[in-house]
Amino acid sequence: MAMLVVASGQYEKSGKEAKRSIELDPDFAPGYMNLGSSLISLNRLDDAEKTVQQASGRMPEIPEFLILSYEIAFLKNDNAAMERILAAGQGRLGAEDWLTGEAAYAQAYLGHLRQARTLSTRAEDLAVQGGQRERAAQHEAGAAAREAFLGNAPEARRSALAALQLSTGRDVEYGAAFALALSGEAIQSQNFANDLEKRFPEDTLVKFSYLPTLRAFLALDHQNPAQAVELLQTAAPYDLGWPGSNSVGFVGALYPIYVRGEAYLAEKRGVEAAAEFQKILGLRGIVVSATAPEAVYYGEE
Repeated sequence: MAMLVVASGQYEKSGKEAKRSIELDPDFAPGYMNLGSSLISLNRLDDAEKTVQQASGRMPEIPEFLILSYEIAFLKNDNAAMERILAAGQGRLGAEDWLTGEAAYAQAYLGHLRQARTLSTRAEDLAVQGGQRERAAQHEAGAAAREAFLGNAPEARRSALAALQLSTGRDVEYGAAFALALSGEAIQSQNFANDLEKRFPEDTLVKFSYLPTLRAFLALDHQNPAQAVELLQTAAPYDLGWPGSNSVGFVGALYPIYVRGEAYLAEKRGVEAAAEFQKILGLRGIVVSATAPEAVYYGEE
């Protein structure tokens, strides 16, 4: 239940449910993970750090706690801690590729694009070597979305299609479709949107976040921003959620807000557009360093 609440952006409620689950079973790892991620999203970094430290002391073998620790260190601008956590994840099954992917996002955030690309490739390779094709595809889809936000359309298209060669999982297909749409391939993106609708007809995130966002892109491509805004009304209750919360690629955070802002810009509604983009700037605990518009700075190549 807590993960569904996180997906809809109700982090206070998610945190309360996670605390109850920990009280019932102090060795229930998902309870700590849900509480830690909820606290990070609420920018309560000190509380999140205490939660993760407590969990890591009880269950040091769980790789997700390293990931949360890395995110907290990034948000605190603690480079030394980030390096220590990366070193701790070396050679750890289930942790090394994930942490390497997180490091790629962090480097992209700081404008170190060459390093980000190298790390993304490394993360994908590690996942493949570990027999985790879905995870490898998530890394590639995240890289595709990042390149699309940077305006590197050819590389975004290449990465999107490469991700789909590895997997057509729900979040992989969404990330690839989003990257394609942002790279000017709206029609191709809609083919994948239609496939998502066909394969996941009752999936809450697909119905109320993924599809409205992708179809709003098509409306923008057809010079119909008013329709894009209308389509995104369906996504509004999920604007602050973590789509793909269980995936390492972490694509989808705040994307409906971003596309709505673009639609307002196309309608020449600058005040409304600025308000949407400001939401993204003010939600670092949700974005962290991942593939979202606020998290990609134009920097060195």
